[in-house]
Amino acid sequence: MLRSTVASVLASLLVAPLLPATATASSAADPPRVPEAVGFGGVVSSVDPDASQIGVDVLRRGGNAVDAAVAVAAALGVTDPFSAGIGGGGFLVHYDARTHRVSTVDGRETAPASADADLFVENGRPIPFAEAMTSGLSVGVPGTPRTWQQALRQWGTWSLDQAVRPAEDLARRGFTVDATFHRQVAANADRFADFTSTSALYLPGGAPPAVGSTFRNPDLADTYRRLRRDGMSAFYRGEVGRDLVAAVRQPPVRPGATREVRSGDLTAADLARYEAPLREPTRVRYRDHDVFGMAPPSSGGTTAGEALNILEATDLGAETPVQYLHRFLEASRLSFADRNRWVGDPAFGDVPTGELLSQRFADSRACLISPTAAMTGAVAPGDPREPTPCGTSGEPAATPYEGTDTTHLTVADRWGNVVAYTLTIEQEGGSGIVVPGRGFLLNNELTDFSFTPVTPGVPDPNLPGPGKRPRSSMTPTIVLQHGKPVLALGSPGGATIITTVLQVLTRRLDRDTPLVEAIAAPRASQRNAADTQAEPAFLAGAEAAALRALGHRFTSTAEIGAVTAVERLPDGRWRAAAETTRRGGGAARAVWPTR
Repeated sequence: MLRSTVASVLASLLVAPLLPATATASSAADPPRVPEAVGFGGVVSSVDPDASQIGVDVLRRGGNAVDAAVAVAAALGVTDPFSAGIGGGGFLVHYDARTHRVSTVDGRETAPASADADLFVENGRPIPFAEAMTSGLSVGVPGTPRTWQQALRQWGTWSLDQAVRPAEDLARRGFTVDATFHRQVAANADRFADFTSTSALYLPGGAPPAVGSTFRNPDLADTYRRLRRDGMSAFYRGEVGRDLVAAVRQPPVRPGATREVRSGDLTAADLARYEAPLREPTRVRYRDHDVFGMAPPSSGGTTAGEALNILEATDLGAETPVQYLHRFLEASRLSFADRNRWVGDPAFGDVPTGELLSQRFADSRACLISPTAAMTGAVAPGDPREPTPCGTSGEPAATPYEGTDTTHLTVADRWGNVVAYTLTIEQEGGSGIVVPGRGFLLNNELTDFSFTPVTPGVPDPNLPGPGKRPRSSMTPTIVLQHGKPVLALGSPGGATIITTVLQVLTRRLDRDTPLVEAIAAPRASQRNAADTQAEPAFLAGAEAAALRALGHRFTSTAEIGAVTAVERLPDGRWRAAAETTRRGGGAARAVWPTR
């Protein structure tokens, strides 16, 4: 307690004189992308070098893991705006080194009060996804600003003013456009061009910003300054919120555009009533570890947790590479069957979270796995309330599509506090709508709802409703051993987030693969479908042929996920780890490489 108090006093003394002049990434104009960093004093891992550098600067100046996580998230809203920003939402998992407690913040977007089960139905038929995505209709009430406020209030030592200031400076000063940023604009150029505010920001002169050029976002800088000065009331009850509501209700469509852009029904009252509640995390005991994740409305904690429980009875470290992957894929298939049937917003239905995470239920599902043959097609869910050995209940429910362009950051500080934070605006570029004069994109998160029941005749817990939060696959995860953190991680990737986190966890915990190698390893994602998505490098390996012989079927996809992680080393140092190549490679940083 004394150490924490002294540290807080020192932090407050250090921050005041240093922040205005130096708490930016200006010390390194183009910070490098490095997939691994080891050192003392804390670590940061994100997809972006500027954002990670800002996080390390915060830690170096006395901020804790939450202070740094908010600063990194705000910076990602500048440099990774097509995946995250204040127009979206997310989930934050926090480990408190003083209390040894894991807590979570639910910053998931909510539907307007006027929404009903037919939100995306017209004339008795579901709206085409592409039309729903690029619209005001798909925009949920953003949760990211309230998440920052909640996390700083609960566990931070810096004010919102201090934590957001580095990102404001970055937005005003600008950053160097890389190939990923350019590609993301180019891939969305057709729909960005149909909104006056979006094309003015991201298509200057009618073309995406060139690689190597400097990109500045003064409108976003001004918005951050407004939030710093006036607090989150400016967003949820003030000028920023007023402009947001106007953009949803009357999207700034370019005159002459032929795209049908539906308006949304989000109101100022919807914004004003938004809350980012604290929720109890999910928890499963796996080997000699406690694995904590995000509870519903995220399906990440329950689905990954159930899969780990299914795998518990098998010594994955002693299995052959083929049998390890076979069991990983089959456990994923089963847990997704149960996720699709049972998980939704717990405020709108009885989600059996405890039962889904019980070892008894997992054992009743694990007996369906054969070591010599893969299951074929989609399997039916089990009944977690009345599990029977190898029993199933009802018809299989398919896994609906979710946008893959999310981002994740992971932070640990000198005191041992840890944050795993996944945030998103859903699709790459979200709804495509930049709020005029405010510099940030709005989410299309409501398309994570089922447009109609996924399987006719089967109850669907993920249909839209007033104030309801759509089911998510975000899986920010913290792993403890003997009450102390040993690993924290997460990933973007839509529904593949869950399998990505599960694959890295089992490689690291069961097969003792070094963390960077576990992250870089080729991936496959089975989500209760006839075919398993896999990366080309996975399909080129010898294991893929052996898995096919067991009955697995594969389809190729370019990339799955983009993990960031941290782990505690036995000598007290921290390791930050990120991707080596996916999404251009990640950015790991340590405060002090040596003591």
